[in-house]
Amino acid sequence: MTNSDDPMTQQMLDAQGRVLVFDSGMGGLTVAREIRQIAPALQVDYAADTGFFPYGDKSDEALRARLPEVAAALVREARPDVFVIACNTASTLALDDVRARLDIPVVGTVPAIKPAASLTRTGVIGLLATPGTIRRAYTARLIEEFAGDVTVILHGSVDLVRLAEAFAADEAYDARGFAAALAPIFDARDGDTVDTIVLACTHFPLVRAQLAAAAPVGVTFIDSGAAIARQTLRVLGNTALAERAEKAGGRLFITDEGSDHARLVKVCARFGFERVGPPVLLTAER
Repeated sequence: MTNSDDPMTQQMLDAQGRVLVFDSGMGGLTVAREIRQIAPALQVDYAADTGFFPYGDKSDEALRARLPEVAAALVREARPDVFVIACNTASTLALDDVRARLDIPVVGTVPAIKPAASLTRTGVIGLLATPGTIRRAYTARLIEEFAGDVTVILHGSVDLVRLAEAFAADEAYDARGFAAALAPIFDARDGDTVDTIVLACTHFPLVRAQLAAAAPVGVTFIDSGAAIARQTLRVLGNTALAERAEKAGGRLFITDEGSDHARLVKVCARFGFERVGPPVLLTAER
């Protein structure tokens, strides 16, 4: 519960401006939800790079080439004041490249390793991510800088991404998959003393409750969604807002045409993104 008498809380409640939250699919909706919760007056739109989904099977070179260009195309169409990359894979690979390409502030997503290292009581934490985030040098640097005094057990799961999407879309799924996704962490050396797990993929907070139910009692799950939301508000506070005729947010942008995105559209509508705009294509795709 927020205290409206607190000046910082009131500033967040009154925050103005337009934010575009970006991911390859529906995972970034968890970040958009956090932003809307702390700043309900903001105009928040959502963009999914359906033309290049999923990122998990793309090379680093292909992603690094595409991300700045698709970000620029989306910003031209949506005209946000701040661009939020709600994807650990994209942020750990190409955050600097996107910032160099855009002329508005860019907020990235990084695994919540620092707060997890501060929170642990046993000195052993888990990092649950996609295989791409696990292998990033950026992730290794975060661990070295902020978790040098604790043990970090890493596991990359593609199956959990699929499971989270099926759950969000009310499709059939195997509930045993949650325990299976966690097993490599708890079965590893020192895994029986893990007390904190970082959800380092924006899909995973969609199934936080299911993961918690499958984990031993006392394990805390932490993600970076709330921190990203607060950083977005800080950035907006220093940003000159653009004047625009259209005031309402809640738009969904996709990046291909002629494909069926019924599942994505269904889930986005549940998160409040009910208006689907025309496809935003890169120049080479037109």
